[in-house]
Amino acid sequence: MHFIIVRQSGTFFQLRTAAPGQVSDRRQQAYCIYIDPPPTGKTLALLKSFDLEIISGSRLRSVWKLAWPLVCLNLVNGTHGIVDHILVGHFIVSDNNAANAAIGVAWQVFLVLVVFITSVFHGMNVLISRNAGRQDRERLSRVFYTAFMASFVALTFIFGPIGYLLAPGLLRLMNVPPEVALHCLPYLRILFVCGTPLFLMFLLTGAFHASGDPKLPLKLGVLTTVLNIVISTVLITGLGIFTPLGIRGAAFGTVLAPMVSGLLGIRLIYKRRTIIQPPERHRLMPDMRLLITMMRIGIPSGLQGVLLNIGGVMLLWYISLLEYSAAAQAAYIICYTQLFSLVSWISFGLRGASGTMIGQNIGAGNPKRGKEGVLIAGALAGFWAALVGILYISIPGTLLSLFNVTDGLVYDYAVTLLRYLSVSGIVLGIAQALTGGLQGAGATRPPMLIAFVTQIVTLLGFCQIFLSLNRLTPEVIWSAILLSHILRLLLSFLVFRRKGWEHTIAHLDTGSKPLV
Repeated sequence: MHFIIVRQSGTFFQLRTAAPGQVSDRRQQAYCIYIDPPPTGKTLALLKSFDLEIISGSRLRSVWKLAWPLVCLNLVNGTHGIVDHILVGHFIVSDNNAANAAIGVAWQVFLVLVVFITSVFHGMNVLISRNAGRQDRERLSRVFYTAFMASFVALTFIFGPIGYLLAPGLLRLMNVPPEVALHCLPYLRILFVCGTPLFLMFLLTGAFHASGDPKLPLKLGVLTTVLNIVISTVLITGLGIFTPLGIRGAAFGTVLAPMVSGLLGIRLIYKRRTIIQPPERHRLMPDMRLLITMMRIGIPSGLQGVLLNIGGVMLLWYISLLEYSAAAQAAYIICYTQLFSLVSWISFGLRGASGTMIGQNIGAGNPKRGKEGVLIAGALAGFWAALVGILYISIPGTLLSLFNVTDGLVYDYAVTLLRYLSVSGIVLGIAQALTGGLQGAGATRPPMLIAFVTQIVTLLGFCQIFLSLNRLTPEVIWSAILLSHILRLLLSFLVFRRKGWEHTIAHLDTGSKPLV
C-alpha cells in the first residue's frame, strides 16, 4: 500500500508518493489518496482538491460558498423557461394562453413518470457528499459512474418509449382541456423521447455540487441556457431558413441544449479536472450493490417528488373543473410555475446547499456544524422570499405584462394568486432548507410522509371538500396552496428538532471510515 501525499496549490493538489511509514500526521492523512501498487509518473497528474472550507470555519461562509453558485444556476436554468413562455405567449396563437399552460402540464406529467431516475439522483448526491466529507475520491467516483449508467439505460430504453405511448392517455386521465392538450401532447412526447441529455445534465450538476465543486455546474448551466434560448428562439419563431415549429421548437430547445454541456462535463471528468474521476474499468452493468444503496436512500425522496407532482397534477385537474378553467390554468402556470420561480429557484438552491453542507460535515464527523448551516440556509431563504413577495404585491401588472397578460380573467386570477404567493414563498423557502438538511443526511422518509400529509391530504382534501359543496373557486384553490405550505414548514421543523435523524444512514455501506 502506498500513499500520494498532496500539497494544495491554488485549487489543485500537487502530488508526490510516500510509503505508509512516512505518513504520521493525522491531518496529513486526510489529504492522502491510497494507491496499490505504487503510482507511476503518469499517474501523478494534477487532481482538483476537496474544499475543506465546507467542513471547517465560518458556517455562514460555508453555506454561502455552496449556495450562491447553485442559486445562480437555478436562476440561469429558469431563464430559458421564462423565455420559452414569453416566446410561446407572443408567437403561438391560443385561447386563454393555452400553449403556455400546455408546457406546465407537460412537465408535471413528465416528472411523475421518471421517479426512478430522481431517486437514483438523490441517493447519489447523499453518498457523494458523505464520501467527499471523508476525502474518499475513489468511492464517490464509483458512486457517480453507477448512477450515470443506470440513469442512461433507464431513460433511453425504458421511460422514453413507455412515456411516448402513454402520453395521450395520461392527458385524458388528467382531464386536460382540448385546447391545452393540443399543444401539450407534442411537447410531452419530445421530452420523453429526447430527454436523456437533459436528465444526465441534472445528474452531472448534482454530482459536481455534492462533491464540493459548485462553480463548475454554474458554468455549464450558463452555456446550456444560452444555447437553449438561441435554439428555442430560432425554432419557435422560424428565424432565417428554419420553419416555425411553435411548441415543438420550445421542446427541442429544452432537450438539445444540454447535449453540448453534458459532453463537456464528461470530458472534464476524463481529463481529471474534477473531483470526480473516471472509472478504471468501463462496465455496461452498474455496480448493483451501490445502486441498491442509492435507491434505498433515494426512493423515499423519489416518492416525495411523485407526491408533490401528483398534488400538482391533481391541482390542475381541480382547476380544470372551474367555470373558466383555461383562464385559471394559465394564471396558475404563469404565476406559480414562472413568476414564483423567483422564490423557488433560490429556495431550491439553498435546499441543495443544505444537503451538501450536512452530508459533508457528517462525513467529516461533525453533524452539529451541518445542522447549524441548515438553519442559516433557512434564514436566507425566508429573507429573499420576503423581498420577492413585496414585488408580487406592489407591481403585479408589470410582472404579468411580460407574458402578454394585461387584462381579462387571466389577469384577475393571477393578481389574486400573487398575493397568496407573497406569503407562501416565505414559508416554503424555510421549509425547503429544512427538507434539504434532512435529505442530505439520508433521512428521506420524514419528508416523504410530510409531502403526503401536506400535498395529498391537506391540499387535495381541501379542494375536494369545497368541490363537494359546489363552492370551488380559484381563490379557494390559492388558499389551499398557502395552507399546505404552512403545514409543511411546521412538520419539517418538528422533525428537524428531533435528535438522531442525522445518523439515519450510518448503517449503510458508504465507504471507508472517516479520515478526519
